[in-house]
Amino acid sequence: MIINHPLLGPRDSAEFVYLGDAALIDRPDPTSDAAAKEFYEYAYLRDNPAGDLRELWFHEAGDRSWLVVTRNTVTHEIKKVELARDVARSRGRST
Repeated sequence: MIINHPLLGPRDSAEFVYLGDAALIDRPDPTSDAAAKEFYEYAYLRDNPAGDLRELWFHEAGDRSWLVVTRNTVTHEIKKVELARDVARSRGRST
């Protein structure tokens, strides 16, 4: 599978480490009244959809950047690749 890195161009997926659902970018607020419940759900409850999913990939054998890859989990077709820092910033998260 080829991942089209936004900075480096097409790279083999063997250069990357897969982390999982990109929803991990949206870490719960530890000061929330429901923090314990929110962190439990964040850490242990995951969807496993068949179809498009935004995933976190780490470019371990390259520039060590984090990417958000939108990939179809059935066909493995990659539809979009973004730098995770840009995704986090667009959501008001610091990196």
